[in-house]
Parts: sequence; C-alpha cells; structure tokens
Amino acid sequence: MINAIRVGALARTLFAALLALASTGALAQQDLEGSRDHPLFNRLSGFFIEDYKSSDFDSYPFRVKVTPDDYKEQAVEGKLTHITYRPKEGTRKPSSLAIVRNYQNAVAQAGGKLLWEQPGTGDRLVTLLLAKGGREYWVEVAGGDGGDWYTLAIVEKGGMAQEISASDIFDALAKQGRIALYINFDTGKATIKAESQPIVKQVVDMMKAHPELKVAVEGHTDSAGSPASNKALSDQRAKAVMAAIKAQGIAPARLSAAGFGQEKPVADNATEDGRAKNRRVELVRK
Repeated sequence: MINAIRVGALARTLFAALLALASTGALAQQDLEGSRDHPLFNRLSGFFIEDYKSSDFDSYPFRVKVTPDDYKEQAVEGKLTHITYRPKEGTRKPSSLAIVRNYQNAVAQAGGKLLWEQPGTGDRLVTLLLAKGGREYWVEVAGGDGGDWYTLAIVEKGGMAQEISASDIFDALAKQGRIALYINFDTGKATIKAESQPIVKQVVDMMKAHPELKVAVEGHTDSAGSPASNKALSDQRAKAVMAAIKAQGIAPARLSAAGFGQEKPVADNATEDGRAKNRRVELVRK
C-alpha cells in the first residue's frame, strides 16, 4: 500500500511537471507582450512575434543595389519598427524564398518596388520601397533558411520634429541674420506636413512680436534629381511657407520667397545625414 501511494504521488508530480512545461511552451509561442504587427503588413500564418522594437525616430542601414551582385548600405531615418517572427509548433515552415516573395509581391501590388535582393540560396534578404498616403516606407525582409525565423525592418521616412521657439528664431536672425528651419513636406511636393505646422506658428508669433521685421523665405534641396527640378521645387516650397505665414495675419509686404535648389549646400550630399541638412527652408533678415 505504501509503495502504491508513493508511485501514485510520483505520477501526479510528473504529470504536473509535464503540464507546467507544456504551459510554458505554449506561452513562449505567444506574441511578446506589447508587440504588434506593423499596419502595412499581415504576418505569415502560424507565426508569432518573438522580438519587437519600435522607435519614433531612428536610423536603419538598408541595402541598395549597385550592381547585380553588390550593394551599398543607405541609412534611412524616421519611425523605425523591427519585428522578429518565429513559427509556432506544428506550423508548416515556408522556404526563405517564399517568405521574402510574400512581402515583395504585397509591396509590388501596392505600387512599390524592389531595391535589392540577396543573390544565392539559404538565408534570403530583400529591400523594398513603398510610397503610401504621402509617406515613404523602406522595408527590409529577411528570411532564415528552413523557415525557422524571419524579420521585418520598416522605416517610415521622415525628418525629426524640430523644436524651436519664437525667441530662438528672432535671436538667430538678430545675431546671424538667418536661421535654417527643417520643415517637412510631402515627398516631391510643396505641401507642408502637419508635424511642421508648429514651426510655422513660431515664425508667425515671432513676426507679430517684432512688427518692424521683414524676412526672405529661401528654399533649398539636396542634390538628388536635376538642378532645374530642384530649383523649381525649392521655389514652390518657399512660397508655400510664405503663404502659410501670410495666412496667419502677417502683412505680405514683410515677406518674400525664392528657391535656390541645390546651389547652396550646408553639408555633404554624399551622405544621408548631409542630404537631410541640405533639405531646408531658411529665414533671412532683410
């Protein structure tokens, strides 16, 4: 009887341990707490999120084709999301090629394009570019050989919001005679993005506080594109900023606008950081 009791107790203990292990395994195959899919994409069926990172502003090195077999890394800045997926137990694992093709086809159907595809077999990697809703999205899809994992790195490209006060603007104009404002526009357009409207408001507040002040609004671009198109775009953007300032009660006689395109860089156009600095609007005291 004693032995039977001991065997029964041991069996119950082993069963409880196995149940705990099964529960732990099930929990391990659930999405990481606080994680979620990116709004642009659905995940592949049967996969869960193992790792998740999100930043409102960061940089990520994307591979861009130079030759069919070679690439360069291009740092892209903006809102970064990085997700690692793993297959749940019992999921039929897709090939690494099937993983990247799923996302590549989805981007192509939405009007995007392929910028780089890693040649060969085994692990796969593609860089994709998609414009949607006035935003530019850079996407890297990497798939492990055998379908044991895949990752998405997605950057919603954009400039870091510039925090500046009316007094900062006036002080710069008084001391240096000019100030660079990093106002964000829709890609290839002269439409001021909502996140940059507070900068325009600070310019208006500054000019209302100093009614004697007159300024020229100057538009500048990086070297991407033709000089003629860049000059035209910079002129349109300068005029858009001037119009936005006028619309908030500043007399037209106190403002002028002109575009200089890529003629007056303040940084090296060979780097992404330099190009970002060159894409600017300047206020110049008259």
